[in-house]
Amino acid sequence: MDYYSSKIQSLIEELAKLPGVGQKSAQRLAFHLVNLPLEAVEKLADTILEARRGVRYCQKCCTLTDAELCPICSSPSRDASTIMVVENPRDLAAYEKTGQYEGLYHVLHGAISPALGIGPADIRLKELMQRLQTEDIAEVIIATNSSLEGETTAMYISKLIKPTGIKVTRIASGVPVGGDLEYIDEVTLLRALEGRVEL
Repeated sequence: MDYYSSKIQSLIEELAKLPGVGQKSAQRLAFHLVNLPLEAVEKLADTILEARRGVRYCQKCCTLTDAELCPICSSPSRDASTIMVVENPRDLAAYEKTGQYEGLYHVLHGAISPALGIGPADIRLKELMQRLQTEDIAEVIIATNSSLEGETTAMYISKLIKPTGIKVTRIASGVPVGGDLEYIDEVTLLRALEGRVEL
């Protein structure tokens, strides 16, 4: 039995399709939206439509942008000889928040996962290899996640790039700040040991 009218129920169902939005959150959002002034809802709807129609992939790094090149790729102050390879635009944003990385990026929009049927052709590896042939790149930093898929992707990219003579590095991963060693898995501890730096 439906508790709400068909229009509210349809809105809840559409909102529940969004990632990270469960049924209760969808209900909360739906009630919030129907109680907003009409102008606010129209502005939200217009903004969503404009973003969907106007946002595309950067021609260089494949992140999302509303111009031909994203602000990072078009910046003359960035180190164009270094490319950090990340899985998605959220990872790019996380590194940018540190304010420490001055190079360029390449966004794969996924990771190799045979279990999910995602192969090398399903992510933006071809575009990365084209960049390496046309740009003067000294180092590629692989910053994929420390998951099985991320590790598989990192190994695959490394095998593709090594023959070109370009330096390939992998971000260190290990013990989080405030973490207790006894609760950390063996793979993470091993990566922390291998990625150690001199003090």
